[in-house]
Amino acid sequence: MSPGTGAALRLLAASVDAKAVAEIGTGCGVSGIHLLHGMRPDGVLTTVDLEPEHQQFARQAFRVCGFASNRARFIPGRALDVLPRLADAGYDLVFCDGDRLEYLDYLAESLRLLRPGGLVVFEGVFANGRTVDSGPQPTEVLRLRELLRTVRESQDLVPSLLPVGDGLLCAVKR
Repeated sequence: MSPGTGAALRLLAASVDAKAVAEIGTGCGVSGIHLLHGMRPDGVLTTVDLEPEHQQFARQAFRVCGFASNRARFIPGRALDVLPRLADAGYDLVFCDGDRLEYLDYLAESLRLLRPGGLVVFEGVFANGRTVDSGPQPTEVLRLRELLRTVRESQDLVPSLLPVGDGLLCAVKR
């Protein structure tokens, strides 16, 4: 994750005064650290990842950064199996950085999870410039284009595409 993307995540979490954030794709915890820095001091990050060892790295990184253990809830598993178990309208922000082939499915779950005024954020939507390349593209890029079109055309969302890192697609739920 680029420093600009991290700064944007911190700003976005602060802008919605986030108390509850869901993150799809824990990774090694870099995005979670930025989100936690932008969240309210009593906020909780719920982070989902298929790989439990990623979550162990993130747990250690959060501790090193001084976050109390009750600031993050780690749920191992496939995002599309875990997300349906999370509370409807219980989140201020959903950050999606998982399997790009599943981004459209993440969008549907995010709309259910977000409160009105909440924010959904997708990382990597430029796909290293391939989303605007006119040549033949892999399925991942075609799915990203479909996500971009769906968000742009939705009457339930107010979207913006931020040109930081590999592209952040952000949308506020009406």
